[in-house]
Amino acid sequence: MTKPASAAAPLAEPSPSFFSDSTTLAGKLTEAYLAVRNETERRATPLSPEDQLVQSMPDASPAKWHRAHTTWFFEQFLLGEHCPGYTPYHPDYAFLFNSYYVSAGPRHARTERGLLTRPGAEEVTAYRKHVDAAVVKFFHEADEKTLERLVPLLEVGFNHEQQHQELMLTDILHAFAQNPIPPAFDPDWRFPASARSGDEWVTLNEGIHTIGHAGDSFHFDNEKPPHRALVGPVKLARNLVTNGEWLEFIEDGGYGTATLWLMDGFAAAGNEGWQAPGHWRKVDGEWRIMTLGGLRPIDPAAPVCHVSYYEADAFARWAGRHLPTEMEWEVAARADGLNDAFGIVWQWTRSAYAPYPGYRAIEGALGEYNGKFMVNQLVLRGSSLATPEGHSRVTYRNFFYPHHRWQFTGLRLADYGA
Repeated sequence: MTKPASAAAPLAEPSPSFFSDSTTLAGKLTEAYLAVRNETERRATPLSPEDQLVQSMPDASPAKWHRAHTTWFFEQFLLGEHCPGYTPYHPDYAFLFNSYYVSAGPRHARTERGLLTRPGAEEVTAYRKHVDAAVVKFFHEADEKTLERLVPLLEVGFNHEQQHQELMLTDILHAFAQNPIPPAFDPDWRFPASARSGDEWVTLNEGIHTIGHAGDSFHFDNEKPPHRALVGPVKLARNLVTNGEWLEFIEDGGYGTATLWLMDGFAAAGNEGWQAPGHWRKVDGEWRIMTLGGLRPIDPAAPVCHVSYYEADAFARWAGRHLPTEMEWEVAARADGLNDAFGIVWQWTRSAYAPYPGYRAIEGALGEYNGKFMVNQLVLRGSSLATPEGHSRVTYRNFFYPHHRWQFTGLRLADYGA
């Protein structure tokens, strides 16, 4: 099979358009829609029906649920609201495959998605084909003005599905990592090469910079409004922290040194028995890591991944440094000063996930997409090896709780001097 997308996406804003050079808007939308939908199926191809059912922890979801939920999104918000006469494929699917859209109605508990033995993977495939056919038919029957009005909704739908494409890989990797006989998603998979060049540090002098997305190209609502922020003086590490550096942290007793940790982090590490990053395990006295290609030896030169915010913060303190703010990261990335800013690991920042000054969620059910989560989480910047091509941009704000580490999450350091 073709490898999961792993190349770093272009840095420049805006991100590449979904839309082709087809002569009609209906043609452009059809090609964009099917390209996104086909990528989801490509990622699901190596998975057996049993693989697609498993839910290895409450934070993860079964692969078939991801496939069905992204289908429900288009059925609910596009066909259900804008296609006259459309009848839902199955009367129970809205309940089963809604995620957190309270405005869209009741939903099955997230923690129990792995109990949904039915519909099976083949039935989910039939559901996807039915909705895909209805969407394409709608594109070619709707008038141009209607389609123009729906482009913003469709762009959200495309990007929403891309987010679930990434989750499909991180969630199945977590599930495979629980298997005593570690399977491979793709036996030929390789960790993407890291670029290490230039000076060790990128210096940002004190200055006022515009942070956030400017212009009308696609962005999520949490990336706006653009605003001015004081940044610097600070130095950001040009390179990501590596496995070799993390091994030094482990060997120096980093996981057992309470003074390096936030109180909640040290409690989490103790309660969960953390002695190394997620998906690391010792085999015959040597550390190995569970990857999409199966269980592999640790590469000391590769960027460390599957670390929580708590671990990243403790490491930074052990190294005598800090984690950067998301504003510092954005300014440095805009200047093209960071190696591996995209395409390997999401990078933790020390910025709380909070609204930008003047932020307002969009109206309607889609307003529940980002704004309702703006508390108790931390911002990550960049993108990972599992992020679909074209989905990253310099203003993108990913966010997770500080104990989360099943994603491809890593870090780079910041130095504020004496």
